[in-house]
Amino acid sequence: MTRATKTLLATAIGTAALAVSAATASADIACSGNVCWHVQERYTYPRESKVIIHKDTWRPGPRVTIREHEGRGFWRGGSWVDF
Repeated sequence: MTRATKTLLATAIGTAALAVSAATASADIACSGNVCWHVQERYTYPRESKVIIHKDTWRPGPRVTIREHEGRGFWRGGSWVDF
């Protein structure tokens, strides 16, 4: 392989890796009432949780609070409920 071919190949591999990592970095936004948080997976939430899932491009309004929490669960008032 020539030096130019190696450079082009390395650039293509780097671009592909960056595109894949950017696509997997997005997270949906789950909301219960006016409290929202980012989720990596779409869980089947209990019906009483009243959780709504938005795409990662959704933008909250001024009355929405963003709270983050690790794990599988949802916000109920000011408390995190695991399920």
